[in-house]
Amino acid sequence: MKKIYTLIIAAIMPAAISLAQESASTNITGKEYPKINPDRTVIFKVDAPKAQSVSVDLEGRHAMSRNSQGQWEVTTPPITPGFHYYSLIVDGVKVSDPASRQFFGSGSMMSGIEIPEVCVDYYLDMDVPHGEVRMQRYWSELTGSWRVCNVYVPAGYDSNPETRYPVLYLLHGAGEDETGWPNQGLMYNIMDNLIYEGSAVPMIVVMDHGVAKIPGIASSNMFDFTAYEKLVIEELIPMIDSKYRTLADRQHRGICGLSLGGFQSFTIAMNNRDKFSWLGGFSGSGKGPGTTADLYDSSMNDDFNLIFISTGKMESPQMYATVKNFHDILDGAGVRHVFYQSAGTGHEWLTWRRSLYRLVPMLFK
Repeated sequence: MKKIYTLIIAAIMPAAISLAQESASTNITGKEYPKINPDRTVIFKVDAPKAQSVSVDLEGRHAMSRNSQGQWEVTTPPITPGFHYYSLIVDGVKVSDPASRQFFGSGSMMSGIEIPEVCVDYYLDMDVPHGEVRMQRYWSELTGSWRVCNVYVPAGYDSNPETRYPVLYLLHGAGEDETGWPNQGLMYNIMDNLIYEGSAVPMIVVMDHGVAKIPGIASSNMFDFTAYEKLVIEELIPMIDSKYRTLADRQHRGICGLSLGGFQSFTIAMNNRDKFSWLGGFSGSGKGPGTTADLYDSSMNDDFNLIFISTGKMESPQMYATVKNFHDILDGAGVRHVFYQSAGTGHEWLTWRRSLYRLVPMLFK
């Protein structure tokens, strides 16, 4: 087994990434700024000649001033490693940075910046065989519309036409869509690296848009997953099993998600134990806030090969308590599970990348 990446889990580390400034990897092609300094401070330069005031909203608001070239410029304090959404505030109006790639999060398209971690590359593009993320369109009779999911297939999928694969259904959080895990989560790199190393079983990963509007099924409660559960069970799983070379049984099918997607995963799996035997939730688990112990008992040990829950140690007190309390409920009910806490991270993609990195090697074994 060949180890090809490094992971260091610690609180926020002050050490330098490199000896020089570097343009952010999330910049669009040809854009030099924003630039990241070795101490994780970030230099922003913005062309807005008629603006009266410009600031950057990235881990706090940072006022910019005009430099000698007439550009608006600021150097931020050190920024926490990982992926961050950010905005420019121009004359009081929040806008995207035209130098940055756009990411769908918090219900809108936003600028994003990747602050490198020290000695960590498990989610980076390494020199290994690469799988593919494929856009899969499918017609939904339930919603009366075309839908899109992203499907990761491992390296060698097309060159080994007799091989069938287990499937992980990987759900995004509230305000995100099927692009979240590939774009912000870099899940394809995590999968490629783990599979190449031999730590993970080659598998298909399905990332669907976790919202479904079905006539006659409506609720104002964001934790009512009735419509989406119906779509997953009646349309999404059958479609994937018909179009991809899956091992189409519960022993080879798992579901997990982040935040709201974690609550969805537990609800769907608990209501359909004949469909899933691997279950996880990152920064969200159980059947929603207010989960009570009477919903869970030791029968889950017979139904699920693995139950995985995780949280960032720096989550908001309410979110941390929700996941920690669910961990305590499972402990009290005698339900075997893995509980992981990510050091130094909150409700963010670095928590969820680390969680996926730990979950995937346990699956389908």
